[in-house]
Amino acid sequence: MSVVVYEAMIPDIKYVIHRKCTPSWEMTEHEHSACNLTYFTHGKARYTINNEIIEVKAGDLLVLPTNCVRKAITSPVELMQCFSVDFHLRKIKNEELIPPFPLLCEPGLHKDIIHLFNELTFTWIAKRQGYIIKCNGLFLQIIHRFLELVVYKDESYSGDFRITRVIRYIRTHYVENITVREMAEMVDLNPAYFGVLFRQVMGMSFNHYLMQTRIRIAENMLLSGEYKVSDAAEACGFADVSHFYKQFKLLKGFPPSHCMPKKF
Repeated sequence: MSVVVYEAMIPDIKYVIHRKCTPSWEMTEHEHSACNLTYFTHGKARYTINNEIIEVKAGDLLVLPTNCVRKAITSPVELMQCFSVDFHLRKIKNEELIPPFPLLCEPGLHKDIIHLFNELTFTWIAKRQGYIIKCNGLFLQIIHRFLELVVYKDESYSGDFRITRVIRYIRTHYVENITVREMAEMVDLNPAYFGVLFRQVMGMSFNHYLMQTRIRIAENMLLSGEYKVSDAAEACGFADVSHFYKQFKLLKGFPPSHCMPKKF
């Protein structure tokens, strides 16, 4: 599957619901003109899609193309709960896209995705001024997370909510002298356990991730042509420019001066 094809998607959301089934809930058979994305968070259900029976459970993702004939019934013992979105996807030139997922997959339960769905649902229901823009943005974030998990097979951000909190903190405090101990205390963990957990979730140590973040931000600053190397180093938390040079070349493979646009 080509990654480039899905870099410029424009969603057109038709309906959003957080479905909580009662024992008698049933979706009657009908043909659906829009695409549908359903993320199951609790229980089990049986769907029939174009006469094919599909059993779903918590953690599953069901993505249907347009013009599917579908019906469904919940398990009376394990009542289904899910988030469901009817939508179309289009390219910028208005060409319709097929959703970039298989019919059924198992990305698992992820708190960050559930949070995005909750925000999308309440935004859709409230319908405050500008809600369409916000709904589209939230839905694109949801699609991106599922792409990471299902298509790109990148699960680096799908881990513990405490690590997610630390990552968000780093993104706004990277210039500061952040330590493992401080971050461990912030999320109420033993420093040693925090270090192990961070590596498990992110695939690298905390200090390496912090250094990588600083270097990437410095590189972006230098590419603008608006900063000297020493200014970018200081703005990203490096008190010693020689240390910045060394770490930059170690991570990027070239010195920071190579990022600066040539002046004519």
